[in-house]
Amino acid sequence: MKQLDKETNTSDLLEKTVALSSTQKSVQCSAKRPLYADWRFWLRQSLSFGLMTAASAATVVWVAPQVISRSVAETAVPSSDVLGSELVYAYKEAQLLEVPIEPGSELAAGEVLAADIEGVEDAPYLLSQATGTERLVSGANFIADAVERTGPAVVRINSARTVVSRAPSVFDDPFFREFFGDMGVPNQPSQRRVENGTGSGFILDANGTIVTNAHVVEGADQVTVTFKDGREIRGEVVGEDPLTDVAVIKVNASNLPTVTVGNSDALRPGEWAIAIGNPLGLDNTVTAGIISATGRTSAQIRVPDKRVQFIQTDAAINPGNSGGPLLNERGEVIGVNTAIIGNAQGLGFAIPINQARAIANELVAKGRVDHAYLGIQMRTLTPALREEINANSRQGVRLSTNEGVVILGISRNSPAAQAGLQLGDVIMAMNGESVTDATRVQQIVADTGVGDAIALTLNRQGQTVELSVRPGTYPVQAGR
Repeated sequence: MKQLDKETNTSDLLEKTVALSSTQKSVQCSAKRPLYADWRFWLRQSLSFGLMTAASAATVVWVAPQVISRSVAETAVPSSDVLGSELVYAYKEAQLLEVPIEPGSELAAGEVLAADIEGVEDAPYLLSQATGTERLVSGANFIADAVERTGPAVVRINSARTVVSRAPSVFDDPFFREFFGDMGVPNQPSQRRVENGTGSGFILDANGTIVTNAHVVEGADQVTVTFKDGREIRGEVVGEDPLTDVAVIKVNASNLPTVTVGNSDALRPGEWAIAIGNPLGLDNTVTAGIISATGRTSAQIRVPDKRVQFIQTDAAINPGNSGGPLLNERGEVIGVNTAIIGNAQGLGFAIPINQARAIANELVAKGRVDHAYLGIQMRTLTPALREEINANSRQGVRLSTNEGVVILGISRNSPAAQAGLQLGDVIMAMNGESVTDATRVQQIVADTGVGDAIALTLNRQGQTVELSVRPGTYPVQAGR
């Protein structure tokens, strides 16, 4: 028994020794061969990388239809199958134009907006619906597109007027001749000279109606219209309106290119502005900038005899641009270029097209425009102006209010004089509307028909006075 136990113990010891030896060899082998040398390690790494790549690709393929589905819904253009690379291209273009992803909108796999997308020109959902800034970023030149659409309808206007130089009227005075006879009296006949001017204009309808500035054709004996294709046609001045500086010319032609008219009432400062004209005789010159401001009054731009709420732009406007169109980024006419301020840069002004078109239609219909007027000189009343007026005893006027519009002059036989207005009257309200600015008074009168009554509330020497005045027709030279 003891012998058997001894043998058993010997056998167990031998087995433990063998196991220990195997373990030592395994440890030694592991120490000699690092983990990354094992093929099983590389298999696991390859499988993990492949799964991550597949997941990323699936994400791109799923997101792209979500991005372009909105454009598909808007344009309703039939879709077609394209390769995955084309789908990714459309996805990148949509990112560039910042097309929003709408939750819940989906597009079937393999469908896109335009058939067989090959480039930007074939993808209207990426460019044609984009704004000017977006198209500049994407490489499309919206300014050039606008000029190509409108340029053929922009014309040069050459005018010629005869100026007669006469001797001073004092030489014809009977008192002068009684004492001096013919001594020293010029015996030369009246001299005539021709003055030439150049401006711009644009074709409003295909039958030859052209809009320009009144000062371009003022007093002109002859008007010649030069088209972009080089043709020259004699024009006839249908009518002029000096108060708004709008004139209409008619040429005997048909099927002419025309402009597209926009909406000047919707303009906002910061929008694009493009000017086309013939400055200094350089035909079809294009300049671009932005809308700097709207509603500039005639007094602000130093032309107090005009009745226009001007558009201000920093697009370069030079002599010869007068009468040419001011465009928005879509090539629509939003104004008629008309004025600049001397010795200033980036200060150009245009007549809003909504007003210019209304004036042009009236000139075509009647050859003139009837503007309502009261016949007063006025200023916005301020505390400083009140003190200045009260300090001038020669005027015999004492003001007791700091607000309103004070009357400083009244024309003879004017509607204001006939209604009983007086110097020093302060207009407080018109038709029940409080007024504190002279520009607002002028606007209310301009919006009132000739002969229609306006109810005035006045402050006269501290007393409230109610009057009714009926505007008359502004005495300007009638159209031709």
